Amino acid sequence: MRVSVALPGALRPYAHGRAEVAVDVPDGTTVDGLLDRLAESEPALERRLRDERGVLRRYVNVYLGDEDVRTSGLLGHPLRDGDRVLVLPSVAGG
Repeated sequence: MRVSVALPGALRPYAHGRAEVAVDVPDGTTVDGLLDRLAESEPALERRLRDERGVLRRYVNVYLGDEDVRTSGLLGHPLRDGDRVLVLPSVAGG
């Protein structure tokens, strides 16, 4: 099945300039498994999303639909064909 990962401008240079990356994953793949597969094809992006232990960095937000996967417990949620995952780094400043 195919799932897309949408990236904001700040992360696009680490995915060859793409705003969206299509990722082929086996049926039953979870959001966390999607990030594993994305890491294989886009290692520079992986270093910005997860730490050396494979844990989402605290300033990275990942959404499945309207749900933040970290706060809703959806990291282990199985994806469906055509799902779209949005990755957003937190923005700070004043």
